[in-house]
Amino acid sequence: MPAGTATPRRKYEEILLLRYLAGLGADRSPAVLSSREVGVHLGVSQQAADRYLLALARDGFLERSLGGRKQSLTLKASGLDLLRREYHDLRRLFEGPARLRFTGSVVSGLGEGRYYLAQPGYTVQFAERLGYTPYPGTLNIQPGPPDLLRVSAVKDWKGLRIDGFSAAGRTFGGATCHAARLGGRPGHLITPDRTHHTDVVEFIAPEYLRERLSLKDGDPVDVELEES
Repeated sequence: MPAGTATPRRKYEEILLLRYLAGLGADRSPAVLSSREVGVHLGVSQQAADRYLLALARDGFLERSLGGRKQSLTLKASGLDLLRREYHDLRRLFEGPARLRFTGSVVSGLGEGRYYLAQPGYTVQFAERLGYTPYPGTLNIQPGPPDLLRVSAVKDWKGLRIDGFSAAGRTFGGATCHAARLGGRPGHLITPDRTHHTDVVEFIAPEYLRERLSLKDGDPVDVELEES
């Protein structure tokens, strides 16, 4: 699990600004606005609006192209991701923890999970925070096309954190775990802060699930997830 960094909390006015731009369709085509117009919408001065625009552009949430008295503002994918996280936080507040069920197929990985899960810096945390030490290896599941987009929303859920650490001159990244059941067997979906997988999720459990459930590549499995 390579090293990753957490996203700092944004100011309330910056979130409102991103919402405003999304409402204008700035994720599809640029919104042409003056800083004064932005300030009026936010209820702040032109100078304050400029600061918020600059901060969001600097941190990669929007593209800002200056021209005359107005500017072209385009909402980037990271800006939409930030809005999705805000939406999820509010949904959890009013509706409670999220739940998800999907079907996927067992696929082989590169064998990296065995190496990472065997690191003492992880095993101690797993025992303390998950209540067990996982079998040294992840079970890779590829969700079907209808479920892939739904499963991608899990990255915005609240979960059990596994912190990154340094050992033997290497830096190991953190991850987030979500309580889950695969084929009725308990475990956790684990999402590294950084991963090469775009269409595969990784499952950990206290037992060797391939053997326990007699699984081979291509076999369908049902996964149930619950937000921590």
